[in-house]
Amino acid sequence: MIPTALRRAALVAAAATAALLALAAPAAAHGADAPDGTDYRGTVTGLGPERPGLTARMVEAGARLELTNRTGVDVTVLGYSGEPYLRIGPDGVFENSRSPATWLNRTIAGETTLPAEADPAAAPAWRRIADGPTARWHDQRTLWRGDGPPAAVAADPGREQRVRDWVVPLRAGDTPTEVRGTLDWVPPPDPYPWWVAATLGLLVIGAAGLVPGGTAAGVRALRAVGALLAVGGAATVGLTVGRALDTGAPGVGGLLAELVTGQVWTLLTGLGALAAGGYALARRPAADFTLALAGACLTLFAGVSNLAVLSRSVPPAAGPPTLTRVLVTVALATGAGAIAAGLLRLRTAARAAPRPAPHPQATRTP
Repeated sequence: MIPTALRRAALVAAAATAALLALAAPAAAHGADAPDGTDYRGTVTGLGPERPGLTARMVEAGARLELTNRTGVDVTVLGYSGEPYLRIGPDGVFENSRSPATWLNRTIAGETTLPAEADPAAAPAWRRIADGPTARWHDQRTLWRGDGPPAAVAADPGREQRVRDWVVPLRAGDTPTEVRGTLDWVPPPDPYPWWVAATLGLLVIGAAGLVPGGTAAGVRALRAVGALLAVGGAATVGLTVGRALDTGAPGVGGLLAELVTGQVWTLLTGLGALAAGGYALARRPAADFTLALAGACLTLFAGVSNLAVLSRSVPPAAGPPTLTRVLVTVALATGAGAIAAGLLRLRTAARAAPRPAPHPQATRTP
């Protein structure tokens, strides 16, 4: 029979995890149609003719094209029939509600039903959608939207290869210009080594829970698990910053805003793991339970929620893809290991706790 202390710890951990999941649901809607990872790499190669103050790049693992206009004059993005689609200038960003691109680009799949007002031949009906000089949108010209890979990729999926060159036409004032780029197939990595690394980390860290807690070795084991959990927390914070940067958040202010809106729960999970690791290092009361709870959150929100990056060549995070996979693996291994070690230590402590003496039975008088 599971000891009462362990059973209570498991119930509290489950309740806390469920509450975090419920609270995190609204945040998950941020960039909901952005991929968790992809094997197609979109790259902006240039603008032609170049104009000082006009820049473009791919964000969200290539799911969106970003255009920033600080030239002082309006720049118009043309839609799929050559109609005005977006207007970016000193007064902000405007979209043409009569452009089919306005509706098709609502989702990455381009599956929005066109309303009756969508007519590329009609005069533009502009609607302001942002105050700043930057627009981000799904552009079908930069994406691969086929149900299967291109024929050349299907014939040789193990080789990096060009899928196509693409062009998005613009007008800067009355001058035609364009954003040029490429779309490449990048073979996905083998996830097996990452799973092996995570599993080995889980086993090594979890084994620390087998060391008796009331001994000097048990104290060292507790501190070791706390230190490793703190490493997982730091890795999660780094992963969160990388994901926020990949959304195209401008400047420090934009980055902080993205961290406390779109990435808030992953960020709090990383900071919580850092705090729990410090708590264990200080040998505070209930450190074992704190390790198990923080490990559960780390495993769920930093590890499981980012598993796709282990098998995708282009993760939704800034920086080298290998670094992103390392961060996810560290979070997964330290989080799961902390769960195992914390619960094992709780179980051992519950078994070692002195049991209350039985109540003496009343003596019968003959």
